[in-house]
Amino acid sequence: MTKADIVNEIAKETGIDKLTVLKTVEAFMENVKDSLSKGDNVYLRGFGSFIVKKRAEKTARNISKNTTIIIPAHNIPSFKPAKTFVGVVKK
Repeated sequence: MTKADIVNEIAKETGIDKLTVLKTVEAFMENVKDSLSKGDNVYLRGFGSFIVKKRAEKTARNISKNTTIIIPAHNIPSFKPAKTFVGVVKK
């Protein structure tokens, strides 16, 4: 399902025009990205949590050059679904 499909489904179910729904969906995604970039988690009860995970510094190998490189510590976004969300998908 693409963003366009989501917008179409919401517009069909609510009767709101597609342009308004598109702006709302994009505003939601921007707010989630902004919150995560600041290090704040986003919790949506019954759906899940968008969280920032911290990855520690690690040593890796470049096999083609046979060298060792250091990957610095960094943050990555992650999604943890709520138990009700998981229960619906597991059926």
